[in-house]
Amino acid sequence: MKIDKKSARMWSMIGPTGLFGVIMNELAKENDKLSVVTADLSTFSGLDRFGKEYPDKIYNVGIAEQNMMGIAAGLAQEGLTVFAATYASFLVTRSLDQLRISMGYMNLPIKLVGLTAGYASGILGATHMALEDIAILRSIPNITILSPADCVEAVKCMEAVSNYPKPVYIRLTGTARMPMIYLQDYNYQIGKNQILREGTDISILATGSMVSTAIQVSEQLETFGISAEVINIHTIKPFDLEVLKNRKNRSLIVTVEEHSIIGGLGTIVAEEMINLNYSTKLLKIGIEEGYLHAASYTSLLEKSGLTKEHILERILSVLK
Repeated sequence: MKIDKKSARMWSMIGPTGLFGVIMNELAKENDKLSVVTADLSTFSGLDRFGKEYPDKIYNVGIAEQNMMGIAAGLAQEGLTVFAATYASFLVTRSLDQLRISMGYMNLPIKLVGLTAGYASGILGATHMALEDIAILRSIPNITILSPADCVEAVKCMEAVSNYPKPVYIRLTGTARMPMIYLQDYNYQIGKNQILREGTDISILATGSMVSTAIQVSEQLETFGISAEVINIHTIKPFDLEVLKNRKNRSLIVTVEEHSIIGGLGTIVAEEMINLNYSTKLLKIGIEEGYLHAASYTSLLEKSGLTKEHILERILSVLK
């Protein structure tokens, strides 16, 4: 797909969920083996046009996530390139047994797409909040976990996994009018995370929707005389150890994620720091244990302390 400032802005306005169907439309032009399975989210995920143009490539199973996984497994077993997409909260929890067997044990190269991960559908309540999906899936063998930082990276991610021979989970966070990070094409590699801002005092490792916020925080820290590096962790598993090497002398390492602080990016970094024998202080910023009531996306981020103001305050308080 052509990537430039115009397309980046258009995709940002659509948001990662609606963009999914647009990406499938483009990938189907190049891959005659592509198939999409969804659980009653054709319109919401932008798949209506795809269904009209490729009626033999889409399977809408209705609100039946476990059946969706069984169908996806059967199609993958026959050699098709299969994307299975629905709300991340239901995709991971309701069909956990099926994806554990089909993807973890059988190692079928299904491409799971978790739509509205984090708080993106939080207006519908706790049932639609996917706050534990990384923690659950990283414990299952063979599954690669990807978390795009913006809509351009979502496009690059989908293109990359269309030819990826392993099971993969793509975690789409954010809503329409998602902040833009990438405005042109770039070299995206699964397993190779990117430094977006150089810094020498502290390192901020952020993933998904929190990458743009981390960049804003880094800019604010400069006014306090603090040089903050920002790293986009678009690949959660396998974790890229290069992002931690040579950072033993940092005064602080910070992780920021729209996910529970239990079992997510912060936990992964803590485990790897122990393995590397780092004594560097670690600040994990994410969603505390518990469920919030239904509210708008921005309100939920505010209540969880995932705004640039809250994150800046927490980093400064630790550095003091």
